[in-house]
Amino acid sequence: MSSIITVAAAQLGPIQKSEGREIAVARMVRLLERAYRHGAQVVVFPELALTTFFPRWYHEDLDEADRWFETALPSPETAPLFEAIRRFGLTVYLGYAEIAYEPDEAGVMRKRRFNTSVIIAPSGEVILKYRKVHLPGHAEYAPARKVQHLEKRYFEVGNLGFPVVRAPVGEAEGVNMGMMICNDRRWPEAWRVLGLQQVELVMLGYNTPSMNMENRGFEAHHLRVFHSQLSIQAGCYQNACFAVAVAKAGTEDGHEMLGHSIIVNPQGEIMAQATSWDDELIVADCNLDMCQLGRSTVFNFGLHRRVEAYSRITDQVGSVAPPTWPAR
Repeated sequence: MSSIITVAAAQLGPIQKSEGREIAVARMVRLLERAYRHGAQVVVFPELALTTFFPRWYHEDLDEADRWFETALPSPETAPLFEAIRRFGLTVYLGYAEIAYEPDEAGVMRKRRFNTSVIIAPSGEVILKYRKVHLPGHAEYAPARKVQHLEKRYFEVGNLGFPVVRAPVGEAEGVNMGMMICNDRRWPEAWRVLGLQQVELVMLGYNTPSMNMENRGFEAHHLRVFHSQLSIQAGCYQNACFAVAVAKAGTEDGHEMLGHSIIVNPQGEIMAQATSWDDELIVADCNLDMCQLGRSTVFNFGLHRRVEAYSRITDQVGSVAPPTWPAR
């Protein structure tokens, strides 16, 4: 069986607040058709791909924000997307806002909101679901901020961990696939949990602004791009995997999004990069045999990991000051 799969990053240009799902879905269907014509077997869309990045808008009543969320997939609005997935025989990562009616940690059945992504099989079935763990931003309206970032208001912390699934892709009988969403990419712990499950392909969508909106110090635009790509490249290298990292781009509701979607190999090299501020497809062939070098040498976890030295990573949340050297 072939160990080469062809993957596509389906970057989306801006989706304005005034635009309905049917506009975004139509654009996504066109990208799926282009991916099929380019021979792709996997297509990755951005985080919250069906709407504008609504956490920049404040709703006092959370129920007023329900229009941005999905209660089921497929829905009447997203049915054309699922039809295209089946028609073209593609494996697809879709990021969206999810409402789920399920028990919380206390066992209470209630409405819950998550920033979610799924991997959809060519049959239209959901192979795997992930809910974003590392939520940035804040929960209450912040008058001092020029732009709100209310992910902590609209979403609960993901409760599914960082799962990996093995499933057929194209002619490959099995590919170990995992997911992240946006801010997760900046946390090495997320990559390592996936790496410990022998992930081969990480699918990652994001909606990152081009500017640091908190104004807690200057971060140049080129450094925003560099820091984003640095985290992805390091994650791929240190866990011997490929990643398809896909952004929104362009000016959305007056706010510029980062773009610069990339496909990265297990050596940490960028294989392809988007260069526009609009809908754009980039494609790369991924030879999964490349994952073996790192796993059998530098990052052979079975031989070299020293978990007895890492307890602080899971025992401690915030940082603490080290002891002070007592000079004589």
